[in-house]
Amino acid sequence: MVISGKELSARLKSEMAAEVAGFPEKYGRVPHLVVILVGDDPASVSYVTGKAKASQTVGIKNTTIRKPDSISEDELLGLIRQLNDDEEVDGILVQLPLPAHISESKVIETIDKSKDVDGFHPLNVAALWQKQPCTLPCTPKGIIRMLKAAGVEIKGRRAVVIGRSNIVGLPVAKLLLDENATVTIAHSKTKDLPSLTRQAEILVVAIGRPKFVTGDMVSEGAVVIDVGVNRDPETGKLCGDVDFAAIEPKASVITPVPGGVGPMTICCLMENTIECFLKRHGYSEICAE
Repeated sequence: MVISGKELSARLKSEMAAEVAGFPEKYGRVPHLVVILVGDDPASVSYVTGKAKASQTVGIKNTTIRKPDSISEDELLGLIRQLNDDEEVDGILVQLPLPAHISESKVIETIDKSKDVDGFHPLNVAALWQKQPCTLPCTPKGIIRMLKAAGVEIKGRRAVVIGRSNIVGLPVAKLLLDENATVTIAHSKTKDLPSLTRQAEILVVAIGRPKFVTGDMVSEGAVVIDVGVNRDPETGKLCGDVDFAAIEPKASVITPVPGGVGPMTICCLMENTIECFLKRHGYSEICAE
């Protein structure tokens, strides 16, 4: 089964739109997401455009602030602090990556935890690992939603996550652990990686290397979640971290690139923005289950 993130996200966004439609009467306004884009990297521009379209679909207010890549770190941090203090702003997202002269960690730490819709703030990360209320990172959250929607049993399964970033690898491993899977975290240089991946009943790959996982690295019937978005060096087309053509016949469930995890990441961003808005109106949500 090929999981379409487009279909699931479309259904979830429709449900959110119905909920948000009642917010002006109940709360006096709709949620407001501010996205800061530094520079003009084509991939970043595309992601930001997708977030603006999703906001329109759901019915939340979206403001995109574009800044040149020459912006100083101090100026960017000052802008974030202004948005932190703005009572009409519920969610703040700074599109990554940033120019080399700007510290991504400083940017993430400066965003108010209560407006951190990406779930990257250190306090949100700490709360996730302590199973405390928090904002879940969008991509890991979307992956778990996709697995459950596809009817994949997570409890008791052997899962392997290739990738150790704080954005995808580590948090998705934690969420799989919370669902009572047995999880191994690896990286691209793990010794004898194919023997490890062949043991995986659920394989999540998030390393940003085109077609890194080949057909001989996956066992029959495995669930394969491909988070990578790359350019195929031979064709120039978008491809994932796994060789889809080789693995799709063997996998019981697999996500395509594009159209798999990506749409669910943006969908969960919309959901996180609504949750941050509701928390500011006294509604508390337990995000780490």
